[in-house]
Amino acid sequence: MNNILITGGAGFIGSTLANFYSKDHKVTVIDDLSMGSVSNLDTSANIQFIEGSVTDYRLMEEVLTDTQFDYIFHLAAIASVADSVARPLETHQINFDSVFQLLELVKCNQAELKRLVFASSAAVYGDEPTLPKQEESVIRPLTPYAIDKFAAEKYVVDYFHLYDIPTSAVRFFNVYGPKQNPESPYSGVISIMMDRYKKLLNKENTTFTMFGDGTQSRDFVFIDDVVQALNLIATSSETLGEVYNIGTGEAIELSELVSIVDDFLGVSLPIRYDNERPGDIKHSLADISKVKGIGYQPNYTVKTGLEKYVSYELGALEKDSSRN
Repeated sequence: MNNILITGGAGFIGSTLANFYSKDHKVTVIDDLSMGSVSNLDTSANIQFIEGSVTDYRLMEEVLTDTQFDYIFHLAAIASVADSVARPLETHQINFDSVFQLLELVKCNQAELKRLVFASSAAVYGDEPTLPKQEESVIRPLTPYAIDKFAAEKYVVDYFHLYDIPTSAVRFFNVYGPKQNPESPYSGVISIMMDRYKKLLNKENTTFTMFGDGTQSRDFVFIDDVVQALNLIATSSETLGEVYNIGTGEAIELSELVSIVDDFLGVSLPIRYDNERPGDIKHSLADISKVKGIGYQPNYTVKTGLEKYVSYELGALEKDSSRN
C-alpha cells in the first residue's frame, strides 16, 4: 500500500484521482476548498483530508516531514486564464511559488519518493498556429497563467536533471466529466454548458454564453482517461524528467459540441454570443503519440464521454427532483 499526496485533491481532477487510488492506497489530500469540496471525496478510511493552502509553508513542511510519500500529484492551482490576467500576483503565488516551495521541501524531506507529477497546461502553447501540439512545439504563453505553468514545469523537470528528484509533468488539454463545479469561475466550458442544459430541462430561463463565434475548437478529454494517463506517467520509469500532453488527439468546435448534446437530449440550448476573452486561444489539439508510447489509449471519444457525463448529470437531476 503506497502513501500518496494530492494537492488540490478536493477539486474536480484531484478528487477523482484520490477516489481512484483510495481503493488500494493511503491518500492524503490538501485543499483550501476555494474551488473543491470535501463532498467530492469518497468516505474512506484511506483518505485523510487536510484543509489548507499549498502556499502555507509551515503546513507543507509539516506534512512532508511527518510522512514519507511514494507519489505526489501537485494539482493545486488557480486554473483561470482570466483570473490570472486580473490578479497576476495572487495567481502567481499559487501557480508558481507553491511549486518551487514544494520541490525544495521534497528535496530535503522525501528521500523515498518514487514520483512527483506536476499538472501543467496546454495554455503554454499559446496562439502558435501549428497543430497538433507536440511536447516540443513552440511555446508562446500569452497570459500570467500560462507563463507560470511553463516556468513551474521547467523547474519540475530540471529538479530531476539537477538534483535527481523523480519528477514528471503533464500538460492537460480540456478535461471534463462529473464533479466539475459549474459555479466556479475556473470551470471548463462543458460543465458550464451542462449546468445550462439542466436548467433548461427544469424549464428555467437560461442562456449559454458563447465567447466567440463557436468555431473555436478544443481537444476535450474525459476525466477517466486523465486518471489513466496520470497513473501510467507516475509509475513508468521512462517518464522520469519528461513532459506529456494529456488529450485525445481529436478536436471539436464548440458549436458542434452543443449540437451533440442538443441531439442527445432532444432540446435546443439558447445561445448568446459575446466577444472572445483576452488570452483565449482559437484552436487547441494535442499530439498524444508520446504518452501513447507508454501505453495510454483514450477510452472515450468526445461523443461517448459526453454521453456518460450527460447521463451522470441527468441522474443527479432526477435525484434532486425526487427530493423536492
